[in-house]
Amino acid sequence: MSPALLYCRIDREQFHGPIRQRVCERMRAALPAEKQGIILLKGGDVESVYSTDGEQLFRQEAYFHYMFGVNEDGFWGALDVRNGRGYLFMPRLPESYGVWMGVIQGPQYYKAKYAVDQVCYVDDLASVLSAAAAPCIHVLAGKNTDSGIEIPPLSFPGSDSLNIETDTLFRELNEARVHKTAGEIALMRYVNNVGSRAHVAMMQAACPGAMEYQMESLFRHYTYTHGGCRNQGYTCIAASGPNGAVLHYGHGGAPNDRQMSDGDLLLFDMGCEYYRYGSDITCSWPVNGRFTKDQALIYTAVLDAHSSVIAAMKPGVSWPDMHTLAYRRILSGLKMGGLLQGDVDGMIAADIGGLFMPHGLGHLIGIDTHDVGGYGVGFPPRIQRPGYKSLRTARVLEEGMIITVEPGCYFNPVLLLPALENPQHSKYLVKDAIMRFMKMGGVRIEDNVVVTADGSLSLTDVPRTVQEIEAVMAGKAWPFAGIQGVSVAETQNSIAGVPDAPGVAVV
Repeated sequence: MSPALLYCRIDREQFHGPIRQRVCERMRAALPAEKQGIILLKGGDVESVYSTDGEQLFRQEAYFHYMFGVNEDGFWGALDVRNGRGYLFMPRLPESYGVWMGVIQGPQYYKAKYAVDQVCYVDDLASVLSAAAAPCIHVLAGKNTDSGIEIPPLSFPGSDSLNIETDTLFRELNEARVHKTAGEIALMRYVNNVGSRAHVAMMQAACPGAMEYQMESLFRHYTYTHGGCRNQGYTCIAASGPNGAVLHYGHGGAPNDRQMSDGDLLLFDMGCEYYRYGSDITCSWPVNGRFTKDQALIYTAVLDAHSSVIAAMKPGVSWPDMHTLAYRRILSGLKMGGLLQGDVDGMIAADIGGLFMPHGLGHLIGIDTHDVGGYGVGFPPRIQRPGYKSLRTARVLEEGMIITVEPGCYFNPVLLLPALENPQHSKYLVKDAIMRFMKMGGVRIEDNVVVTADGSLSLTDVPRTVQEIEAVMAGKAWPFAGIQGVSVAETQNSIAGVPDAPGVAVV
């Protein structure tokens, strides 16, 4: 087998050092000196498959990975806010581990591997923390605003004798994760590059008669073989024809098992994961390589929204305002195509946009696909309107955020058929025209975009215009000089503008 196309090497000291420093600085700014203590985090544990002795492939808990980058299960970690000193606590492993799992390493091995100041055993956790004489132990406690799941405060043998503080860490650690370091941005560039190439590979391999799951298989194979990406951050969506109108198609009850037919429009939402950081990319294109007039109409309207939002993004811009901009572009395109009638402002006020794009415009992304920090104390609340209520954040954009831009237009009968009978909606809808599109499915176009000091830059690099897609599906290599002679390095869908960073080396 040929060597990997790409490989990313992580220097943990250079990658996680700035992260731990940033977290310490945030905690010091949030607390008076006499209340600055030691952060304590628990890593993940291996989970069984229901009641069997089979194990799910281990993926490290997100907060713990963010701070320490530990691959193994059963670890704890601590960071002294006062002096930046980092600790890991490893499990004592039985001799049988060496037979079944590999060489049992000691504290010095993990001290060097993970670039921390001290490594002890988990059963020494309480005594080491007590000896550090910190005024308190900061632990996570709060609710994930995407899942609604509460993180309960940690407890461990000996914790009753320590002063456990639960009010500060959740907020400050979330905010640190929202604003990516240079190393994180470079790593996100890598997973976008690998994922982008895999999407192009699917474009060039798809054909009528193939199964949706064959395209999912190709994506997973490509990103692992050519980029070392063992996992995906979410279930692959390989939707063809009417399945494209189902936002989270591909789940266990609909496992990408439809045969693709000539004339189908495809909607493939797939991202790969490396070192726990993931991409989230969606491309829409015709399985036979040529857009019909109707397919091009919908695609161009969504692409207009996608391009307009990226061009308008910069620090200080409200994300709900970007959602409205996307609606305005899509509704205007549908009106020009004869599917809608009337005033676009009136359509927005009547929530017509939510009939065609019921999801939010995008979400923060990083270690988690739906990354933390979207809502919280001091930030704008969730807007209770169709479409807007599905926004995973209502924040004002800030430098260092990475957020997906994923406008879409779907013909879902669950939403559109009742709307055609509702006078408040039907006055804007051209029924005969809309019914012609009801089996098309939908279009979604998704990039991962970093907010820069004065604008934004997409990390995703795939064909986007109708002309680019048709050329690539006809066999033209990507990246290429562009249909109109514009070099890839000068387009918004280029990773060329992201500088290299210490700790992340792509070879």
